Amino acid sequence: MKTHLVSGGCGFVGRNMVKRLFATTNDRIIFVDDLSIGTDPSTWLDEEMSRESNGVKFYGSDERLVFFQMDIRELIRNYQNDANYFSQFGFDVERFNDVFHFAAIVGGRAKIDGDPMMVALDLSIDAEFFHWVCRHKPDRVMYPSSSAAYPVSKQTEEAAIALSETDIDFNNMGQPDMTYGWCKLTGEYLAYIAAKYYDIKVTCIRPFSGYGEDQDLSYPIPAIALRAAYKEDPFEVWGSGHQGRDFVHIDDVLDCILLAMDHIHDGSAINIGQGRLTSFREIIGLFTKFAGYEPEIKPLLDKPVGVHSRYCDMSYVKEKLGWEPKISIEEGMRRVYEKALEIAAAGITNN
Repeated sequence: MKTHLVSGGCGFVGRNMVKRLFATTNDRIIFVDDLSIGTDPSTWLDEEMSRESNGVKFYGSDERLVFFQMDIRELIRNYQNDANYFSQFGFDVERFNDVFHFAAIVGGRAKIDGDPMMVALDLSIDAEFFHWVCRHKPDRVMYPSSSAAYPVSKQTEEAAIALSETDIDFNNMGQPDMTYGWCKLTGEYLAYIAAKYYDIKVTCIRPFSGYGEDQDLSYPIPAIALRAAYKEDPFEVWGSGHQGRDFVHIDDVLDCILLAMDHIHDGSAINIGQGRLTSFREIIGLFTKFAGYEPEIKPLLDKPVGVHSRYCDMSYVKEKLGWEPKISIEEGMRRVYEKALEIAAAGITNN
């Protein structure tokens, strides 16, 4: 049986990858998360917990899903210090096959701008991760960078462009977005080093603004959808609302990740997005259209908004992988809104 590791497995992208791997493979999936952001698997897994051993939870009748509630660095250290570490839980791991490293400190714009030094601890997480990878040598590694790694000078109101992979050049660096962007740039460089000097098969991705039906309400898309379900009027928006992002549905993100891992092994990074800039006012317009009303828009100019325009050029991915997103903005946002209606019916709010 193959064994895969998903760090940050209870966060938004991580948990969806866990569910995808469980549904489409017969492999063992070990997912580890300290739950500083994500929620316990019992809140989002369709599988029942079958048993618990020394604090580790097993899910499914075949116990292929194994959850460790701890920092990924702790798990790595335990395994490095004891090659038989996993045997105490009733199974063995000689080596990992695919490793997905979603573990990171990030909590949306408020965290990125409000506590940049806390976010900078991602440097520690990634350094220990790649140090371990280069010694353990799993079959393949997926490292998620971020669109925040791109130079902010190319994302202003006056000079916004569709960002292409070549807009990041380690020989001619631009200023990324706060410490989060710097951490992701460093992670990309470590991925390159791991591939070139340690012969590790590494794939890097730069996802833009991923969203989906099960995303936490602390993120803007589900929060906006829920306020539309409650027919908020006036409708508040951070900043002017004219700032825009490249929104891509989580199902498309996962499809692209798995395809890229089959074809890209040198640590280079690809964009994952729609290739379309959509403003937050347009998003509000979609949700309120679904809700059947036209509210007044109330800008909150004292709120953090980040760069003005961030969207990607997807031509390289289309040419190299033959991949394009399948879920349109309208279809994806409709799915989120329908979930928001369920949440509203249960009386849940953003507060």
